[in-house]
Amino acid sequence: MNETHGTKNIGRSIGAVVAGILVGIILSLGTDIALRAAHIFPSGVGMMSDGLFALATAYRTVYGILSCYVTARLAPRRAMKHALMVGALGMVVSLIGAVATWNMVPHLGPHWYPIALTVLAMPQAWVGGAIREMQLK
Repeated sequence: MNETHGTKNIGRSIGAVVAGILVGIILSLGTDIALRAAHIFPSGVGMMSDGLFALATAYRTVYGILSCYVTARLAPRRAMKHALMVGALGMVVSLIGAVATWNMVPHLGPHWYPIALTVLAMPQAWVGGAIREMQLK
């Protein structure tokens, strides 16, 4: 492999990771906005029931799988490695969010919600990567 080819793959790897992360962020925020506009989610922060937080967890999990699939699909090689990288980043960001907001309960929601986001990050990354690997076989 020459230097140009290696640089090109690194750029494609970074692009795949960024694209996957953007898919997750845009879908999650877009759904949040749509659910607030439909008056399913309240407009105030932290005024949601556990059921609504469970709904948010569910669609964020689906979007996490999709974002990791997109990353794996765009990766120049090693699809699963790229998907798991996005999962690891998601886990770290979720953990930082949980720690930063821990003492803000009930204002920002129940403790289980950021814990669930942290715990689910790697399994959803694995599922997204596995879907892509099944397609490649």
